[in-house]
Amino acid sequence: MQPQPHAPIPELYVSNDSAAKLRVEAGDLPSWDLTPRQVCDLELLMNGGFNPLKGFLTEEDYDGVVENMRLADGSLWPMPITLDISEKFAGTIEEGQDIALRDAEGVILAILSVTDKWTPNKSREAEKVFGADDSAHPAVNYLHNHAGPVYLGGPITGIQQPVHYDYRGRRDTPNELRAYFRKMGWRRIVAFQTRNPLHRAHQELTFRAAKEAQANLLIHPIVGLTKPGDIDHFTRVRCYEAVLDKYPQATTALSLLNLAMRMAGPREAVWHGLIRKNHGCTHFIVGRDHAGPGKNSAGEDFYGPYDAQDLFQQHQEEIGIEMVDFKHMVWVEDRAEYMPVNEVPEGASVLNISGTELRRRLQEGLEIPEWFSFPEVVEELRRTKPARSKQGFTVFLTGLSGSGKSTIANALLVKLMEMGGRPVTLLDGDLVRKNLSSELGFSKEHRDLNIRRIGYVASEITKNGGIAICAPIAPYTATRRAVREDIEAFGAFVEVHVATSLEECERRDRKGLYKLAREGKIKEFTGISDPYEAPDHAELVVDTEGLDVDYCAHQILLKLEAMGLIAA
Repeated sequence: MQPQPHAPIPELYVSNDSAAKLRVEAGDLPSWDLTPRQVCDLELLMNGGFNPLKGFLTEEDYDGVVENMRLADGSLWPMPITLDISEKFAGTIEEGQDIALRDAEGVILAILSVTDKWTPNKSREAEKVFGADDSAHPAVNYLHNHAGPVYLGGPITGIQQPVHYDYRGRRDTPNELRAYFRKMGWRRIVAFQTRNPLHRAHQELTFRAAKEAQANLLIHPIVGLTKPGDIDHFTRVRCYEAVLDKYPQATTALSLLNLAMRMAGPREAVWHGLIRKNHGCTHFIVGRDHAGPGKNSAGEDFYGPYDAQDLFQQHQEEIGIEMVDFKHMVWVEDRAEYMPVNEVPEGASVLNISGTELRRRLQEGLEIPEWFSFPEVVEELRRTKPARSKQGFTVFLTGLSGSGKSTIANALLVKLMEMGGRPVTLLDGDLVRKNLSSELGFSKEHRDLNIRRIGYVASEITKNGGIAICAPIAPYTATRRAVREDIEAFGAFVEVHVATSLEECERRDRKGLYKLAREGKIKEFTGISDPYEAPDHAELVVDTEGLDVDYCAHQILLKLEAMGLIAA
């Protein structure tokens, strides 16, 4: 495969003069406030990162991509890039209409000329694109529980790029990177995709990959949206910059990619290859279980370890970029060097630290050996992820009305305040309803919004090193999962299922609510006319029937000790 030329690729922006006029005209158009994921997609549509796309997919293009990774014109494209919107907004929009696309601050970034409006079969999309309609997959969970039910498609007219205030000198459009490669005289460029900090094995792997391809190296990490629970991109970029001087000078570049990952394994690998081709790269490292999301609901990996490499290889010529397969690197103690696992001499002593083990060592403040990672990287990680005993965390009690959540929460509050060391805040269901959500009713939409508000406040408390105790009913699995993801970005989330039976809760009925619900005087009452989805994987389950409150609160303390969140 011949090295690719560095000729510019098409962008979807208008000129500065036209943009100024369009911005004024777009002010009168119906407008959609973009989600963070949609902002990432729009940026790469406008700057050519998603070339050959000229906008959000039409229904015909969407169907082709979902079914066989092909646009209507036959071009290879594996990922649906659609503008999902609410039913309410969809009701105000007709095909043939223009709408303004705004960021979270209300700035108009682009105009979408709507050619298609449709309601997709999301289960089919999940099966074909992600391999299973299983909400354990983060993208499937997003599809069903966050994405709007209606899709819009049509061409984009770009007015301005989204504004980034961080690492501006590290953010390059495809054409800016192509110009840089041309200026540097680089003809062969191997790209390394990552959403994690770089450790010594990665450095050795990328160094070998570049040498094998006789190419320069582009470290091209994702700083848009990655897998929930990943280390924030600010920390990761500081880690990348710390490692950069470990590479031979003038052979390696670092550039940030504002992509919203889908964790779609094989399809994602092909997608990543097309994006890197657009950025001027000639080679791409495809890893073992590339962009894999982890385990499915049955506890098995969503994708085989080499499925991504196999699918990429099938389409390599059409992608126009050459695959460099990932060599799993291990530390060979006898030789004091990293080697590909398939080249390790028989009987040699091999050391390796998994991602899980690294997280455990960080959480417990244990040593991370220099053969595994660079001291500068470990220092950055410890700044962001101190030992668990110094982190903030949230205890989230969920259960039926009358199960004893509030009583246990109050007892736990007192015990934690008695121990001292960190500020403790109680976000009880009734207190939140009174002070934070007084205008909300009890429809599913309002109950979800109430829980998301509780989760937001708890995440801020956790981020700032405090302890949040939450005690709402929180009947829906998807909403509790969303709150968990928000909080685990900053610290631990400890879900406690107060599993007191409906019969016992109804027998207690101190507020008379169950009686009113049985009489039909309270609509949508959890446990009677509305379901309670019990947690499957709570960190702790307690039942207050036959147990005193002090005992239940003490069980939570013991769990917090076992998790290293409080001192024994």
